[in-house]
Amino acid sequence: MENKPFIFGVATSGDNFTDREKETKRLLLNFRHGVNTVLISPRRWGKTSLVQKACSLAQSDKLKIVYLDIFSCRSDRDFYEAFASAILKQTASKLDEWLEHAKLFLSHISPKISMGADPMTDFSISFDMYPQSNDINEILQLPEKIAQKKDCNIVICIDEFQQIAEFKDSKTFQKRLRSVWQLQKSVSYCLFGSKKHLMNELFEKRSLPFYKFGDSIYLSKIGTSDWNDYICGRFKSTGKEISKELAEEICQRVDNHSSYVQQLAWLVWIHTDKTATRQDLEEACQDIIDQNTPLFEKQTESLTTYQMNFLRAIIDGVHSEFTTQEILHKYQLGSSANVSIVKKALVKKELIEIEKHQVVIPDPVMVVWLKKELRV
Repeated sequence: MENKPFIFGVATSGDNFTDREKETKRLLLNFRHGVNTVLISPRRWGKTSLVQKACSLAQSDKLKIVYLDIFSCRSDRDFYEAFASAILKQTASKLDEWLEHAKLFLSHISPKISMGADPMTDFSISFDMYPQSNDINEILQLPEKIAQKKDCNIVICIDEFQQIAEFKDSKTFQKRLRSVWQLQKSVSYCLFGSKKHLMNELFEKRSLPFYKFGDSIYLSKIGTSDWNDYICGRFKSTGKEISKELAEEICQRVDNHSSYVQQLAWLVWIHTDKTATRQDLEEACQDIIDQNTPLFEKQTESLTTYQMNFLRAIIDGVHSEFTTQEILHKYQLGSSANVSIVKKALVKKELIEIEKHQVVIPDPVMVVWLKKELRV
């Protein structure tokens, strides 16, 4: 199978990873010096790709990297099982070693270990009964004990970390994690997730345990000049050509949104015979709208009239002062109190974001689609 010149919808690596040199360097320094890291950005801006690149560069005999995605975890018990499994699996190089670690460091819990066809990669840990307080501490201390035994440091990267906000009695759970993690000497953590508003709340709200947990990195958009070089280079590597002007317009059409730049560039590449034309770009732009229309319809079909009116105001150029009488009347938003309710609901649905006191729709393709649907 030939390599695709542009990758979207999944984490990228190698030649498909572009720019982020500054952020990669910062992550590497944090990993190597044991600094906890919190990585925050809107969905599909390349967080996972960035972390995975830093992990591959940082991994060594003296620095072990553990990576786990907790998206499927729905309770603290799910988390403990996933946490223990990932640590045992990714800090050992052979089966008898992780079995030894499980026996030595989880001795009070007697976990149930299930193995698949390949014991080194296909196994999981579960607990026959709910872990008690001391047992939980044993699980959370597992990486520190392994690091000390192996005379190394460990970085634990947890994707979709915002899931813990959905757990029952989440604040107590968060307190337990932080109380143990902040005292560990040989282990540091990189926490990131795809729901920006929940990540912001977890790490920026003073009343929550993870407030100021570590070095907060807020990803910015990749610059047009970096994208230009990347897009032109990927076209050239496959025997096709695209002008810098058209490459720049690809970026402009999707507001430099990482995943969409890759997707739109791919669609232009598909339409291009030898040299990309403006017609190829226009057809690709229609393709990207058509491909995303079912998703946008699903995201908006249950919205209230007030919520749709609020979106209409945004795409009409209103980004603040929604509670003025003029705006309330023009867009039929109801009362000032109603605006607050609508805004909160749309943030939770991830249809809008608040950036420097300005309300925006973070999905540039949805903006184009809404303009057409609402005839703005």
